[in-house]
Amino acid sequence: MQTVELIGVPGASYVRAVRMACEEKAIPYTLTSALPNSPQVMAIHPFAKMPVMRHGDVELCESKAIVTYLDAAFPGAPLLPTEPALAPLSEMWISLVNTTIDRTMVREYTLSYVFPKGEDGKPDRRVIDASLEPMRHQMGVLDKAVAADGYLVGGRLTFADMNLLPILASVRRYPEGEAALAAAPNLSAYFARLSQLPSYRAVEV
Repeated sequence: MQTVELIGVPGASYVRAVRMACEEKAIPYTLTSALPNSPQVMAIHPFAKMPVMRHGDVELCESKAIVTYLDAAFPGAPLLPTEPALAPLSEMWISLVNTTIDRTMVREYTLSYVFPKGEDGKPDRRVIDASLEPMRHQMGVLDKAVAADGYLVGGRLTFADMNLLPILASVRRYPEGEAALAAAPNLSAYFARLSQLPSYRAVEV
């Protein structure tokens, strides 16, 4: 079978999530480093976002769609639950992360540090400060979600967890994010434990 090609910035959270899925299922893959809006990405994603995937004649964009394909196309323990009660729960957490948590923790908070747009090239404190209360609230929601068994869904590692872990990793690099995570003890323990997985360590940046 042909090797899977993933295309995107290696350290980007959704690229890392898909790579972690490949590592968990022992899927052979190559990573082609490319920026959003690059020709390689635009050739597959209509809005030039990453990651994108090529596997033989199959071309896909959007991390959840890519992992859905990989989970079905390759052997190994499923990354997406199929049980009637757990499948929609997995979809729920992936959606919450992608639509709300990523926007606050990555697009507003983390990227304000990575690409500072304030005066004198400093991070824009207005954007950062506006993101702090939503970020703390979201950390609290996640803290409650993992309190019972240490995972988001079904007491086992799923793509819902892989989708979240790189976001937590990016947030904790900066002081307010580190403090918010530390104030959520169950979530802190969750990240500390799962960040030791070989699949996570293989895609760590």
